[in-house]
Amino acid sequence: MFNVVLVEPEIPPNTGNIARLCLATGSRLHLVRPLGFSTEDRQLRRAGMDYWEQIKVEYWDNLAEFELGFNTHLKTGQPGERTTVRRYLFTTKADRPYWEAKYQPNDYLVFGRETKGLPESFLNKYRESCLTIPMEPEARSLNLATAVAVVLFEGIRQLRQNN
Repeated sequence: MFNVVLVEPEIPPNTGNIARLCLATGSRLHLVRPLGFSTEDRQLRRAGMDYWEQIKVEYWDNLAEFELGFNTHLKTGQPGERTTVRRYLFTTKADRPYWEAKYQPNDYLVFGRETKGLPESFLNKYRESCLTIPMEPEARSLNLATAVAVVLFEGIRQLRQNN
């Protein structure tokens, strides 16, 4: 369905919940190191409902490696896959709301770590791909698992509506 990318996630239960979302939606989870926990963490497995072995997970050593892998994917694609796969970056530092994107299968939905979000240099490099989840100014941000769920299910809603 989609590729959910977590860049340097820090909180095991968030990642476990996101892994469960990926399993439920048929999406692939990408984890970009360094991780703030071990994938053997009890809290991670508990939040992921012990489904960890069933989840399609891809690990990247760092953001540069993920970028290289994404760019290679764009050039080569997967058999039967469209070659216009896109990447959307989610940040509180954008003005364009997440629902304005036209999501397609296999798009990459990229989220930053809980305490700092995505690196400023990465956001600046792909400014046209930045989206936000609008919220009241008093709120700094949403919980990472909540943000992923909001965006992931909007993408699914759009795909089902267009079929």
